[in-house]
Amino acid sequence: MDETEVLIAGAGPTGLVLALWLARQGIKVRIVDRSAGPGTSSRAMAVQARTLELYRQLGLADEIVEAGLRNPAINMWVKGERRARLSFRDAGRELTPYPFVLIYPQDRHERVLVRRLEEEGVRVERNTELLGFDQDADAVVARLRSPAGETVCKAKWLAGCDGAHSLVRHKMGTGFEGGTYEHTFYVADVDVSGPSANGEIHLSLEDGDFAALFAYDLQGSARLVGAVRDEALKQGHELAFDDVRQRAIASLGLTIERVNWFSTYRVHHRVTGHYRGGRALLLGDAAHVHSPAGGQGMNTGIGDAVNLAWKLAHVLRGRAPESLIDTYEAERKAFARKLVETTDRVFSFVIAEGGFADFVRTRIAPLFASAAYGIEPVRSFMFRVLSQMGIHYPDSPLSAGHVGHVRGGDRLPWTGYGGPDNHVPLETIAWQVHVYGEVRPALEAWCAGRGLALYRYDWCDACQAAGLARDAAYLVRPDTYVAMVDGTGDRDALETYFTTRGIHPA
Repeated sequence: MDETEVLIAGAGPTGLVLALWLARQGIKVRIVDRSAGPGTSSRAMAVQARTLELYRQLGLADEIVEAGLRNPAINMWVKGERRARLSFRDAGRELTPYPFVLIYPQDRHERVLVRRLEEEGVRVERNTELLGFDQDADAVVARLRSPAGETVCKAKWLAGCDGAHSLVRHKMGTGFEGGTYEHTFYVADVDVSGPSANGEIHLSLEDGDFAALFAYDLQGSARLVGAVRDEALKQGHELAFDDVRQRAIASLGLTIERVNWFSTYRVHHRVTGHYRGGRALLLGDAAHVHSPAGGQGMNTGIGDAVNLAWKLAHVLRGRAPESLIDTYEAERKAFARKLVETTDRVFSFVIAEGGFADFVRTRIAPLFASAAYGIEPVRSFMFRVLSQMGIHYPDSPLSAGHVGHVRGGDRLPWTGYGGPDNHVPLETIAWQVHVYGEVRPALEAWCAGRGLALYRYDWCDACQAAGLARDAAYLVRPDTYVAMVDGTGDRDALETYFTTRGIHPA
């Protein structure tokens, strides 16, 4: 019987990121996937700013950014005219080193993750399917099938990263509540020319139709998404690109030079009842699926993986009680439910039919978006939501304290626009303490005795603009979120934090 610490079922971006973060922390990992290799179609396209911040932990961000295309804006078109342009650069330049949406096709993205994982000494086991598993209080025993036959693997934990039809979720017996939109949509990789083939994101809103164009290079290669014509669905033949609705595409002034890949799909919106069943865990599409509005899906799965990886590593190394794993569901499920609700509203608005819906979508929405985006707080809020920098865990058992504009559970604000780049130390997957101003000697001695890195920054205008408080102590988790804020910068608050939770930070 093969043995490992964490068995990961599914080698999409979620499973690969989980394996990478675990391997970097010295955890023995085995990752299997029933496919023969990484996907060959682009599928997920958008890599959000928060994902790039997390990728910076492992030195991945620069390579991904260099290989992708920075999309600086979303353009909204109606009846052949551009009615609004929403610039990411203006909205995010003070918030993150990555004030853009990066368009990077998933197949290329996965290949980078696979190569990085192999550099950590872990190889994806292809053509290997999870057949089932049993578990007790100490371990999971999984049955696998590969070209060599059926085998058994014993693991401390099983991570189900096996998609919307997850076998792990099915065997756990947890629900997958939600529904399916009645429309059929298409996705196509195309070569295009025309005024909107300029490397930016374009959304065309027409009466009874919509289309979204995501360029992923400056030579006309792009992803096109929209709806299939109703009459084509009734004909019962295999759908092709000729069956898509054309009005919104024409509104963008596009000429389709070539269709490289085409597929149709139905959109679901569901969240599982539980993320954990004993020693089995669900991540990514196995735990939540939703509309593609805002390019959130893959990024949410990656966020799941980073959230869970350090907790598993702590428990496996005896640095925290097993109850730490329960905070994974507490933190990520709340966000997933909110995300499904938000994308559901946006998607329902985009696909709504009828005269009034068409009027609101084509006349009111572009005007409102353009006017609202001109207001700085609204612009900042919209960017935080889209980029996933607004994800926070205020109600988590791991979150404590509230000073200034930052509370426990928030992402650590970035001060690099006009100040020091305080995200550089986050490249280490470890607990650390930040102080912006003066450090109390007792706190400095406590951090040294505990083996915790302490980073002190001179107080500056950028610190204040980011919402930080002078001389406060910010305890930062291994996944770069603020665990606790103490306004006095006192050592006792930090000691109490770890003692009451049974966590040994170093």
